[in-house]
Parts: sequence; structure tokens; C-alpha cells
Amino acid sequence: MSISAIVPVWNGRLLLERLLDTLEAQTLPAAEWLVVDNGSTDGAPDAARARGARILPMGRNAGFAEAVNRGIRESRGDWVAVLNSDVELAPDYFARLTAAAESRSAWFATGKILVSGSNDQIDGTFDALSRGGTAWRVGSGRRDRPVFSVERRIWSPPFTAVLLRSELFGRIGLLEGAFESYLEDVEFGLRCASSGLAGLYVPGALAWHQGSAALGRWHPETVRRMARNQIFLVARHYPRRLFWRWLWPIVIAQFLWGGLALRHGAAFPWLRGIAQGLRHSSAVRAARPPVDPGILEGLLRSNELLIRDLQTATGFDSYWKLYFLLTGGGTK
Repeated sequence: MSISAIVPVWNGRLLLERLLDTLEAQTLPAAEWLVVDNGSTDGAPDAARARGARILPMGRNAGFAEAVNRGIRESRGDWVAVLNSDVELAPDYFARLTAAAESRSAWFATGKILVSGSNDQIDGTFDALSRGGTAWRVGSGRRDRPVFSVERRIWSPPFTAVLLRSELFGRIGLLEGAFESYLEDVEFGLRCASSGLAGLYVPGALAWHQGSAALGRWHPETVRRMARNQIFLVARHYPRRLFWRWLWPIVIAQFLWGGLALRHGAAFPWLRGIAQGLRHSSAVRAARPPVDPGILEGLLRSNELLIRDLQTATGFDSYWKLYFLLTGGGTK
């Protein structure tokens, strides 16, 4: 069994060097490091090359999805680890994920990702998508609790620090390049669910993530891509009859998210993203058939029940409180 570690990078040399330190310390080391350079100007690729990484230059900032795809195409391992450049891994991260995935025949595995510098604040675990086309990175911003230490079968792993069987990409394809960055992992998860290829959340495997290191959580470009890609998710994967049945949750979810953007001074980028998503939705829909209606309905209903239950247990975010109030989400 061999692992290929793929790290897209766009500047952030010091963060990348910290990640490489933790890759060197793995008890189950990766056989190769592939650092995919999205046009860095601060010497990050040179620093990685000096540590033994193979550098794959994109020649421009092509986005996270295309950089990962380049790395997957050139990888040689039985497993592929996709890692954000601002992540640090516990020494047994790969060992715990591979052991759990092999013993349970899982197609991928991800661990508990904490906020950088903290031992009890969660950055993310796995993703849960609502009928409205918005997703919750489960546990994000919460203090760690026993509810987040339960191993779970999952469909949508964050590509922050995930380990996947190389064979998986031959079955369902690579990441969707049209998404560039943000929600490309949720889109990938929908395809996993559609094909019945499940993974694992392994809470004993720990990583630490700085988060939004490249642009920032509410940077105009982040908001534009998020708004656009939420429309793309709906356009690509929602069959027409479910789209019309769920039109009210979709409208509510998108406008509530727009309200968050407005509060953070990013209303115009949100509007640009919505406009771009609508303008290109037909082309995105034509590129791939939608998910089977029965599979999608079951998945998103169970996701909403999970979101509601965990939000109830750990305290509601205002976004999800309003979403459930206005849509009846999370009800059977």
C-alpha cells in the first residue's frame, strides 16, 4: 500500500513548510509528495522542492479543483491524500485513516480537523448538504464534544485533509473544474453517494487547519465563488421534479446566505456569484446527469435531520435556526 500526498499551493511558504514537517513525521509516510503550484510568487515551490517534493506547475492560479486533478493524474499511489497547504497533521494521521478504511472497506476517510493552535475547537469534520443547496461543515466553530468523537459512515469528506482510494476517481471522475475552489468537495460527495461509495469519519485522526489562508473567509472572491457554486450544485444534481418541490428551501437558503454576505460587506460579490451561477447553470447541468431522485431525496432529508439534531445539541447558528423555521427542514 502506498500513499501519494497532493498539496495545491498558492503562496504561503511558511504554512507549506509546517505541513511538510508533519508529512515527514508520519508513522506511515507518503511515498511521494506532489506540490501543485498555482502560480506562487513567494518561493513556496522552491522550498518544497528542497524537501524532496515533486513540483507540478500550473502556470497560473487555476483553482483548487484543477490543481488537485493535476496531482491525481500524475500520482502513483494506491491511496491519494489531498491536503490544504495550511494544514498540520498528527503523526499517526495517515496510519489511523488507512487502518480504519481498510478494516471497513471504505472508499475514503477523513479525520477530526481542529482550528490551528487549538485542541478543542473544531474547524470541520464532514459535510452535510441541505435541500436549499447550502452545506454545513459539521461542527465548524464549535467546541469539541463527545458527539463529534463518534466514528460515522459519510458521503462527503472535506478536501482539507482527506485520504481516498485511487480507484475511486476511475469510478466517479475527478473534481469538477468549473467549481474552481469551494464546494468542489461537496459536489464530489454527491457523486459518491449517487454511486453508493461511502467513506468514514475517523475522529481519532487529528489535523489542525488555519483556514481561509489564501483569501479570507469573506473575501469578495470567496463569496462570489461560494454563491456561484451553490447554484451550480443545484443545477447539476437536482432533478427537475425535486427542484420544483424544493424551490422554497432553495430560495430561502440562498437569500439567508446572501444576508450573511451583506452583514460582512460582501453583498455585491454575492450578487455577482448568483448571476454567474444562473447564467452558466444550463451548461453545468448538461455536463453530467443529475443524481437519482430517490437517492438525493433520502440523502438530503437525512442530512437535514443530522444538521438539526447536532445544532440542537450544540447550539443553533442563526442561519440554520432561520432555515429550519422557514422551511420545516429536518422534519420527517
